[in-house]
Amino acid sequence: MKKTIITVVGKDTVGIIAKVCTYLAENQVNILDISQTILDGFFNMMMITDATKSPKEIGEMGKELEKVGEEIGVMIRCQHEDIFNKMHRI
Repeated sequence: MKKTIITVVGKDTVGIIAKVCTYLAENQVNILDISQTILDGFFNMMMITDATKSPKEIGEMGKELEKVGEEIGVMIRCQHEDIFNKMHRI
């Protein structure tokens, strides 16, 4: 399984989840788990996904998701699970 961690952070607006999920569906990325919250007008979402069936590499998806984020005014990061775990180790 090719697990990725996707984070989305920014000012809350209509359609953030729809845009991100549409991109993932179009690229055969399955959402395994999702958590989202809005705090004082700021949107925060974390997703664990399975990109095994996606024809794209994680780096390419990351760049494309960054562009999606720019379009809707949020910051989107996509990382392989192993990199995410190493970056967030104490």
